[in-house]
Amino acid sequence: MYYTETQTTWKNADAVCFDVDSTLIQEEGIDELAKFCMKGEEVANLTKKAMGGSMTFEESLRLRLNIIKPNLGQIRDFIRMQPPKLTPGVKQLIQTLQSRQIPIYLISGGFRSIIVPIASQLNIPLENIFANRLKFYYNGEYAGFDENEPTSKSGGKSQVIQYLKEKFGYKNLVMIGDGATDLEACPPADAFIGYGGNVIREKVKSNAKWFVTDFQELNQVLKHE
Repeated sequence: MYYTETQTTWKNADAVCFDVDSTLIQEEGIDELAKFCMKGEEVANLTKKAMGGSMTFEESLRLRLNIIKPNLGQIRDFIRMQPPKLTPGVKQLIQTLQSRQIPIYLISGGFRSIIVPIASQLNIPLENIFANRLKFYYNGEYAGFDENEPTSKSGGKSQVIQYLKEKFGYKNLVMIGDGATDLEACPPADAFIGYGGNVIREKVKSNAKWFVTDFQELNQVLKHE
Protein backbone atom coordinates (compact mmCIF):
# COMPACT_ATOMS: atom_id res chain seq x y z
CA MET A 1 0.00 0.00 0.00
CA TYR A 2 1.34 3.46 -0.93
CA TYR A 3 1.65 6.00 1.89
CA THR A 4 2.23 9.73 1.63
CA GLU A 5 5.09 11.25 3.61
CA THR A 6 2.67 12.34 6.37
CA GLN A 7 1.11 8.89 6.59
CA THR A 8 4.56 7.28 6.80
CA THR A 9 5.53 9.63 9.65
CA TRP A 10 2.23 8.73 11.34
CA LYS A 11 2.94 5.00 11.03
CA ASN A 12 6.37 5.59 12.59
CA ALA A 13 5.24 8.16 15.17
CA ASP A 14 7.30 8.21 18.36
CA ALA A 15 5.05 10.85 19.99
CA VAL A 16 1.59 12.22 19.23
CA CYS A 17 0.26 15.62 20.29
CA PHE A 18 -3.48 16.27 20.24
CA ASP A 19 -5.27 19.57 20.29
CA VAL A 20 -8.23 19.31 22.68
CA ASP A 21 -11.16 21.57 21.73
CA SER A 22 -13.03 20.39 18.59
CA THR A 23 -10.43 17.62 18.17
CA LEU A 24 -10.19 15.38 21.23
CA ILE A 25 -13.58 16.63 22.40
CA GLN A 26 -16.57 17.67 20.31
CA GLU A 27 -16.94 21.22 21.61
CA GLU A 28 -14.89 24.37 22.16
CA GLY A 29 -14.38 24.41 25.93
CA ILE A 30 -14.20 28.19 26.26
CA ASP A 31 -17.44 28.63 24.29
CA GLU A 32 -19.22 26.06 26.45
CA LEU A 33 -17.92 27.72 29.61
CA ALA A 34 -19.14 31.08 28.29
CA LYS A 35 -22.63 29.66 27.64
CA PHE A 36 -22.63 28.17 31.12
CA CYS A 37 -21.78 31.63 32.52
CA MET A 38 -24.45 33.28 30.29
CA LYS A 39 -21.90 35.01 28.05
CA GLY A 40 -22.11 32.61 25.12
CA GLU A 41 -22.80 34.74 22.08
CA GLU A 42 -20.20 37.44 22.75
CA VAL A 43 -17.48 34.86 23.26
CA ALA A 44 -18.37 32.62 20.29
CA ASN A 45 -17.77 35.54 17.91
CA LEU A 46 -14.30 36.10 19.34
CA THR A 47 -13.48 32.38 19.15
CA LYS A 48 -14.24 32.40 15.43
CA LYS A 49 -11.84 35.30 14.92
CA ALA A 50 -9.14 33.61 16.98
CA MET A 51 -9.45 30.26 15.19
CA GLY A 52 -9.45 31.99 11.81
CA GLY A 53 -6.18 33.66 12.73
CA SER A 54 -7.41 37.27 12.48
CA MET A 55 -6.21 38.31 15.97
CA THR A 56 -3.42 37.02 18.20
CA PHE A 57 -4.38 34.14 20.44
CA GLU A 58 -3.30 35.95 23.61
CA GLU A 59 -5.44 38.95 22.68
CA SER A 60 -8.53 36.82 22.04
CA LEU A 61 -7.96 34.77 25.21
CA ARG A 62 -7.74 37.89 27.37
CA LEU A 63 -10.80 39.45 25.73
CA ARG A 64 -12.88 36.30 26.09
CA LEU A 65 -11.92 35.69 29.70
CA ASN A 66 -12.59 39.32 30.61
CA ILE A 67 -16.11 38.85 29.26
CA ILE A 68 -16.71 35.55 31.10
CA LYS A 69 -14.79 36.27 34.34
CA PRO A 70 -15.43 32.71 35.61
CA ASN A 71 -15.09 32.24 39.35
CA LEU A 72 -13.77 29.06 40.92
CA GLY A 73 -17.24 27.84 41.88
CA GLN A 74 -18.49 28.25 38.30
CA ILE A 75 -15.53 26.25 36.96
CA ARG A 76 -16.21 23.42 39.42
CA ASP A 77 -19.93 23.40 38.62
CA PHE A 78 -19.20 23.48 34.89
CA ILE A 79 -16.90 20.44 35.09
CA ARG A 80 -19.44 18.55 37.21
CA MET A 81 -22.58 19.47 35.26
CA GLN A 82 -21.25 19.63 31.70
CA PRO A 83 -18.52 17.04 31.26
CA PRO A 84 -16.98 17.33 27.78
CA LYS A 85 -18.00 14.82 25.10
CA LEU A 86 -15.15 12.83 23.60
CA THR A 87 -15.01 12.80 19.81
CA PRO A 88 -16.16 9.43 18.41
CA GLY A 89 -13.23 7.10 17.75
CA VAL A 90 -10.65 9.09 19.71
CA LYS A 91 -10.63 6.74 22.69
CA GLN A 92 -9.93 3.72 20.47
CA LEU A 93 -7.19 5.63 18.64
CA ILE A 94 -5.50 6.62 21.89
CA GLN A 95 -5.72 3.03 23.15
CA THR A 96 -4.03 1.84 19.93
CA LEU A 97 -1.22 4.38 20.43
CA GLN A 98 -0.87 3.45 24.10
CA SER A 99 -0.66 -0.25 23.20
CA ARG A 100 2.37 0.70 21.07
CA GLN A 101 3.92 2.61 24.00
CA ILE A 102 3.68 5.88 22.08
CA PRO A 103 3.56 8.88 24.44
CA ILE A 104 0.56 11.20 24.02
CA TYR A 105 0.51 14.90 24.83
CA LEU A 106 -2.42 17.29 25.00
CA ILE A 107 -1.51 20.80 23.82
CA SER A 108 -4.36 23.23 24.16
CA GLY A 109 -5.24 26.90 24.27
CA GLY A 110 -8.01 25.80 26.65
CA PHE A 111 -7.86 25.42 30.41
CA ARG A 112 -5.94 22.84 32.38
CA SER A 113 -8.66 22.52 35.04
CA ILE A 114 -11.19 21.46 32.37
CA ILE A 115 -8.72 19.18 30.53
CA VAL A 116 -7.49 17.22 33.57
CA PRO A 117 -10.70 15.09 33.84
CA ILE A 118 -10.47 14.29 30.08
CA ALA A 119 -6.83 13.20 30.40
CA SER A 120 -7.71 11.03 33.41
CA GLN A 121 -10.52 9.37 31.43
CA LEU A 122 -8.03 8.52 28.65
CA ASN A 123 -5.17 7.43 30.96
CA ILE A 124 -2.95 10.27 29.76
CA PRO A 125 -0.46 11.40 32.45
CA LEU A 126 -1.34 14.84 33.82
CA GLU A 127 2.25 16.02 33.29
CA ASN A 128 1.60 15.52 29.55
CA ILE A 129 -0.96 18.35 29.53
CA PHE A 130 0.19 21.73 28.22
CA ALA A 131 -2.67 24.20 28.61
CA ASN A 132 -3.64 27.50 30.20
CA ARG A 133 -4.00 28.00 33.91
CA LEU A 134 -6.75 30.21 35.28
CA LYS A 135 -5.91 32.33 38.32
CA PHE A 136 -8.28 33.13 41.17
CA TYR A 137 -8.23 35.44 44.19
CA TYR A 138 -8.52 33.98 47.68
CA ASN A 139 -12.29 34.50 47.59
CA GLY A 140 -12.53 32.43 44.38
CA GLU A 141 -13.10 35.39 42.03
CA TYR A 142 -11.43 35.38 38.61
CA ALA A 143 -7.94 36.90 38.68
CA GLY A 144 -6.70 36.36 35.13
CA PHE A 145 -4.61 33.64 33.56
CA ASP A 146 -0.98 32.58 33.76
CA GLU A 147 0.68 34.57 30.98
CA ASN A 148 3.89 32.54 31.33
CA GLU A 149 2.23 29.45 29.85
CA PRO A 150 3.37 29.13 26.22
CA THR A 151 -0.16 28.03 25.20
CA SER A 152 -1.52 31.48 26.15
CA LYS A 153 0.24 33.02 23.13
CA SER A 154 0.24 32.67 19.36
CA GLY A 155 3.00 30.22 18.45
CA GLY A 156 2.82 28.59 21.88
CA LYS A 157 2.07 25.12 20.51
CA SER A 158 5.24 25.27 18.40
CA GLN A 159 7.17 26.23 21.51
CA VAL A 160 5.82 23.22 23.45
CA ILE A 161 6.62 20.84 20.58
CA GLN A 162 10.15 22.23 20.27
CA TYR A 163 10.62 21.69 24.01
CA LEU A 164 9.36 18.07 23.80
CA LYS A 165 11.63 17.29 20.84
CA GLU A 166 14.68 18.75 22.57
CA LYS A 167 13.92 17.05 25.89
CA PHE A 168 13.05 13.57 24.57
CA GLY A 169 14.70 13.49 21.14
CA TYR A 170 11.51 12.62 19.20
CA LYS A 171 12.12 12.20 15.47
CA ASN A 172 8.56 11.48 14.26
CA LEU A 173 6.36 13.72 16.38
CA VAL A 174 2.86 14.19 14.93
CA MET A 175 0.47 17.05 15.75
CA ILE A 176 -3.29 16.49 15.26
CA GLY A 177 -5.76 19.36 15.41
CA ASP A 178 -8.52 21.40 13.83
CA GLY A 179 -7.23 24.96 14.12
CA ALA A 180 -4.75 27.45 12.69
CA THR A 181 -2.56 27.22 15.82
CA ASP A 182 -2.21 23.45 15.26
CA LEU A 183 -1.33 23.83 11.60
CA GLU A 184 1.32 26.41 12.45
CA ALA A 185 3.00 23.99 14.89
CA CYS A 186 4.43 22.01 11.97
CA PRO A 187 7.37 22.51 11.90
CA PRO A 188 8.68 21.88 14.52
CA ALA A 189 6.24 18.91 14.50
CA ASP A 190 7.44 16.37 11.92
CA ALA A 191 3.93 15.97 10.52
CA PHE A 192 0.53 17.62 10.93
CA ILE A 193 -2.81 15.88 10.48
CA GLY A 194 -5.80 18.20 10.10
CA TYR A 195 -8.95 16.98 11.82
CA GLY A 196 -12.39 18.08 10.61
CA GLY A 197 -14.80 15.65 12.27
CA ASN A 198 -16.31 18.31 14.54
CA VAL A 199 -15.71 21.50 12.57
CA ILE A 200 -13.98 22.11 9.24
CA ARG A 201 -11.78 25.20 9.08
CA GLU A 202 -10.95 26.03 5.46
CA LYS A 203 -7.43 27.27 6.21
CA VAL A 204 -6.59 23.95 7.86
CA LYS A 205 -8.31 21.82 5.24
CA SER A 206 -6.55 23.51 2.33
CA ASN A 207 -3.08 23.55 3.95
CA ALA A 208 -2.94 20.18 5.71
CA LYS A 209 -1.10 17.47 3.75
CA TRP A 210 -3.43 14.93 5.33
CA PHE A 211 -6.94 15.95 6.42
CA VAL A 212 -9.34 13.47 8.02
CA THR A 213 -12.88 13.69 9.37
CA ASP A 214 -12.88 10.31 11.14
CA PHE A 215 -10.29 9.04 13.62
CA GLN A 216 -10.94 5.55 12.32
CA GLU A 217 -8.88 6.48 9.26
CA LEU A 218 -5.84 7.10 11.47
CA ASN A 219 -6.46 3.89 13.38
CA GLN A 220 -6.60 1.87 10.17
CA VAL A 221 -3.25 3.15 8.94
CA LEU A 222 -1.64 2.19 12.26
CA LYS A 223 -3.15 -1.28 12.18
CA HIS A 224 -2.38 -1.93 8.49
CA GLU A 225 1.07 -3.47 8.72
